[in-house]
Amino acid sequence: MTEISFIIDRPRFDPETGEARFTYGLSGHRFTEILRFPRETLRPAVDQTAAFRNLLDLTAAVLGVSYFKLLAPFDIDATALSLTAEQHRFLIDVYENGLGEFYARNDLKRFGRLRLAGDAVPPHADRPELGDRTLVLIGGGKDSLVSVQLLEAAGAEMTLFAVNPKGPILSSAERSGHPLIAVERVLDPEMIALNGRPGYYNGHVPSTAINSMIAALAALLYGYSSIVLSNERSASEGNIEFDGREANHQYSKSLDFERAIRDTLASATGGALAYFSLLRPYSEARIARLFARSTRYDDVFSSCNRNFRLAGHDGSLWCGQCPKCHFVFLIFAPEMTRDRLIKIFGRNVLDDPAAVAPYRELTGLSGHKPWECVGEILEAAACLWRIAGHPDWRDAIVVKTLRPELEAFYGAARLEAAHAELMADSAEHLIPASVENAVAPHAH
Repeated sequence: MTEISFIIDRPRFDPETGEARFTYGLSGHRFTEILRFPRETLRPAVDQTAAFRNLLDLTAAVLGVSYFKLLAPFDIDATALSLTAEQHRFLIDVYENGLGEFYARNDLKRFGRLRLAGDAVPPHADRPELGDRTLVLIGGGKDSLVSVQLLEAAGAEMTLFAVNPKGPILSSAERSGHPLIAVERVLDPEMIALNGRPGYYNGHVPSTAINSMIAALAALLYGYSSIVLSNERSASEGNIEFDGREANHQYSKSLDFERAIRDTLASATGGALAYFSLLRPYSEARIARLFARSTRYDDVFSSCNRNFRLAGHDGSLWCGQCPKCHFVFLIFAPEMTRDRLIKIFGRNVLDDPAAVAPYRELTGLSGHKPWECVGEILEAAACLWRIAGHPDWRDAIVVKTLRPELEAFYGAARLEAAHAELMADSAEHLIPASVENAVAPHAH
């Protein structure tokens, strides 16, 4: 039986149209993905630099995960690309750990077994000239908006960045008043049609890794020296053990991945391009406290992935039923009044009998951490304990049901200590000292 290979072709970029094309081969199928960058402010001749060509090749390989996962073969053919040995290692990390949830949920054992074909090339010496400007990835949720407000308070100039922005991304960007660079990403329709069909797999891909590589191309094309993300420290906590490793839904938001992509982008650009998460020192609960200081975005932001996918089909920004809604409502509850929070969500999520079982999972009383972008298990438990005696929340069904279970499982002292720790800064981050010093006074 012939082994299946996933083939990554050399990508192409047309500076006249601002269009990049990425083509792939997999078991008789040919796929083409398109990125469309705004043409108006493209810098001339950037596409001819060694740094851009290298990043374009690397982006082709990272975007390829969406097509690779249809059959998840063991062999990846990158012989058409010019990549360094360091970049080969980076890609194996993306295809192994970035797809960790996909492998776990499809029971596919690939860790340590993938083979990447292609000769490694020596690093180039190209250092592109980039302006002292910041590109901030915005997702329409609380995290990136906290980053925007912290950078504003520090007096930083910024441009927002998003791939296929819609709904809360557009409304939040407009409310911020900052310019937005929007890149259109067009997935191959055949790939979408094959997802989950008999004989083909479907599942989660590392979207932060994908969007970060697209942002890196934009940084070179438009002249930005820093890419800022808003990943918090709890993103490093995984979901389950599988195939000898921890599978993490948020792997490409983790500190380990941030370090890997930071080093990879710096090497590819001769140190010209910086990449870091501004919120890495903070817990989700701490970020909720920072967000709650202002009502500026209350009516336009959303962290609900389900309603975002449905484009706010009923006019609501929050479904109130998914793990993300459950978690975000919970971490806001200690920081906002009941009336304000219910106005944001359109309901009291903690007073729903159907939410008791999901909150047991979120707080570690049953099951495992949901496959979603939610905070740490102990963090959720500590936040629920924090509001257990509050007159706004103590009679809500979820709170009064789980309060005795939390006390029995964790103990009151541990939960109180955990919440205090959530409000403390972590020293584990990659924020440049100059940025940290400028932002820190505004985060307390």
